[in-house]
Amino acid sequence: MTNLNDAVSFAHCPAMKNRFMLAPLTNQQSHDDGTLSEDEYHWLMMRARGGFGLTMTCAASVQKIGRGFTGQLGCDDDSHIEGLTRLARDMKDAGTLAIVQLHHAGNRSPRELIGTDPVCPSDDPETGARALSGDEVEQLIVDFVAAATRCDKAGFDGVELHGAHGYMICQFLSSELNKRTDQYGGSLENRARVLMSIVDGVRSSCRDDFNLSVRLSPERFGMKIDEIADVYGWLVESKKIDFIDMSLWDVFKEPIEEQHKGKRLVDIFAALPRGDVRLGAAGKLYSATDAKRGIDAGLDIAVIGRGAIANHDFAAQSIANPEFKMRDLPIPRQVLREEGLSELFVGYMGNWPGFVGE
Repeated sequence: MTNLNDAVSFAHCPAMKNRFMLAPLTNQQSHDDGTLSEDEYHWLMMRARGGFGLTMTCAASVQKIGRGFTGQLGCDDDSHIEGLTRLARDMKDAGTLAIVQLHHAGNRSPRELIGTDPVCPSDDPETGARALSGDEVEQLIVDFVAAATRCDKAGFDGVELHGAHGYMICQFLSSELNKRTDQYGGSLENRARVLMSIVDGVRSSCRDDFNLSVRLSPERFGMKIDEIADVYGWLVESKKIDFIDMSLWDVFKEPIEEQHKGKRLVDIFAALPRGDVRLGAAGKLYSATDAKRGIDAGLDIAVIGRGAIANHDFAAQSIANPEFKMRDLPIPRQVLREEGLSELFVGYMGNWPGFVGE
């Protein structure tokens, strides 16, 4: 029988002490140059001390041209290592696995933030993004790997590659956006080449016990379930990945695609062979009961987003009380401040309908 307090082992790094992972959450709290701020540190440390077996940072940039939002944490320069080292040390001292999510926004990088046209696998008239040259694709791979090695040097337990939500890796996977005719476009194998090359580079450049994971979207953003299932399989077969983090928006929903109706998204991916690779998923896991349903459906890890914003100790409370639920919405601003959100983060959460109250 599965238990939310069960440890989760990995092929390449120490085990999680339980099945709860803090989702990588945009919060806009870092300094303008990407260095760690006290607000970002405080927010993450409250979750690290709140019982999560794995605590993941927000999406952290690997290239300045790939920044996706103001106040984004950075891993694109050695100047970030000092702050990252402090964060990694203290998160691990709190008893959680410390993981950085590595990110490039691609055509979703705001021009006013990066100071130039954004880049994309192919020219994208809708966003004004230009296509990467072949050399720039190679540099993109190098820079993802370099960011991972900085995180390794800083002492983190591992990194996650953000291949979901329509960002750069996802853009390469998309047959709708990726119209390249070189080795990085065309067939799914070619469209996945950037992701698989980054995986190879991180595994060969970082220490042997470095945790490496990938976040994937199975729907929206030009993604097709069968193609993402193939990519999932290739990642498993590589034996270089520790876990796959599926962003499902709602773990228990039916797929959008007609040919997959009648199943739940979680069932499709939980049924795929995964060997020593662990499976996590995020999407409307708002209570201990929801998390247990996800684990009973075949997940190894329950990935908590909104619930962890509402309650910094969501993990500890869920383990202690099987009836625990996140706070009711809307949540007063003062309560969110007490939960470790800065004024900037509270303002950002105001963009989520019905989340913030007065």
